[in-house]
Amino acid sequence: MCRHIAYVGPPVALGRLLSEPEHSLVRQSWEPRRQRYGTVNADGFGVGWYAPGDPVPARYRRAGPVWGDLGFADLARVVSSGAVLAAVRDATWAGADGEAAAAPFADGPWLFSHNGAVRDWPDAVAPLAAGLPPAELLRLAARTDSAFVWALVLRRLRAGDDLGTALAEPVRELASAAPGSRLNLLLTDGATVSATAWGDSLWYLADASAGRTVVASEPYDDDVRWREVPDRTLLTATRTRVRLTPLKESAPEEGVL
Repeated sequence: MCRHIAYVGPPVALGRLLSEPEHSLVRQSWEPRRQRYGTVNADGFGVGWYAPGDPVPARYRRAGPVWGDLGFADLARVVSSGAVLAAVRDATWAGADGEAAAAPFADGPWLFSHNGAVRDWPDAVAPLAAGLPPAELLRLAARTDSAFVWALVLRRLRAGDDLGTALAEPVRELASAAPGSRLNLLLTDGATVSATAWGDSLWYLADASAGRTVVASEPYDDDVRWREVPDRTLLTATRTRVRLTPLKESAPEEGVL
């Protein structure tokens, strides 16, 4: 169910991050190595990136497979950024809103992606939906579980929660309402990356000397510095620091790079 990646660090060409590595996100769209559910991520893709001096990211999204999009190939060759979030999609339900359902979702300075599925969608989460104002439900980007998860996260961000809390609390709510859901979430504001490992693989590559951190569903190369995030863990990272917090416990486990 999808693959995604986020990067913060020195400006890098999108292609260096998303298509050139041996096991890049583009290759993961047809040949993921650690995907536990699904095999081909051909139901859409998207990339969001930040330009210097502009807190609102740009996005490029399409409904088809990334490997056949010549526009993306050109974009990845010439665009550079110091903060990126990208995803390739394997739709849980066919025909659900096309490009509008492709991550990253965006609002203001934030980019968001969901790797997984909400079990028994949509019935299981009807009580959570009832807690959202009708106007927020009417503004859902797509009729998918991922768009609904984004609505829950976005409500907390707008209320002032930090990125980690804005992910962790909806994950707990969704896991309670729909046990067995897979809730690997990825969120950035261009400076910090937060992610949850809940039901699928999540890894990070941290290089403090270079001032860069990559968080991804799976490693894009065989660098020995990649570290797997334990299941049911919240990750929060900057360019030089990574913090891992068990989602079922209150005491954080911090790694300072």
